[in-house]
Amino acid sequence: MRHQKKGFKLNRTNSHRKATMAAMSMALIKHKRITTTVTKAKALRVYIEPLVSRAKVDSTHNRREVFKVLQDKHAIKELFGEVATKVGDRPGGYTRVIRLGQRSGDSAPMAMIEFVDYNDVRPAGGGTTKKKTRRGRRTSSGKSSKATAAASATVATDVAEDVDVEDADPQVDEVEASAVEEVDVETDETAVDADGPTSEELEDEEEVEEEVEDKDKDAS
Repeated sequence: MRHQKKGFKLNRTNSHRKATMAAMSMALIKHKRITTTVTKAKALRVYIEPLVSRAKVDSTHNRREVFKVLQDKHAIKELFGEVATKVGDRPGGYTRVIRLGQRSGDSAPMAMIEFVDYNDVRPAGGGTTKKKTRRGRRTSSGKSSKATAAASATVATDVAEDVDVEDADPQVDEVEASAVEEVDVETDETAVDADGPTSEELEDEEEVEEEVEDKDKDAS
């Protein structure tokens, strides 16, 4: 068990890991910004910031201590010269790590590590997403659903109030009026037929009367 063993192993031995960190530190000092994986960027930030703190005090002892780590005199000159002058007033936090997404080959999470004082503007697509808790997600979802329902109800009310009788189509009104007149005419005809006898009933009554008269004449 790795109890109380902080740090990043990076799947390397001790000597290999030190060489990797030294090479990346020299590249960062030279270019002021490099792109690597997120794990290596975090390990490099822990590795190089103590060296930058030593470079703020230009002395023979500090130069020798940093040279034991980097083993490159050009990197030492750059670190104790330009970089130390740039970060002289900063108490710490000389670098920043910005996530860049996943690498297309093996989907490894990539990041860019850079000196803060050399770029005060953060990239547009960079930055880490804010961590959300389950309680926060529930609260936000509930509020969003209630807000959506309230907004839809308000829109429906506004639409209902905006609709007016004057905005109706005149052609539709004419068709409806003609349909109402036809229904009234049919109702009147049925009412007349119901009040008085029809023509067929009158003919039947006349025939019955003629038959009765003929019988009276025959009897006389």
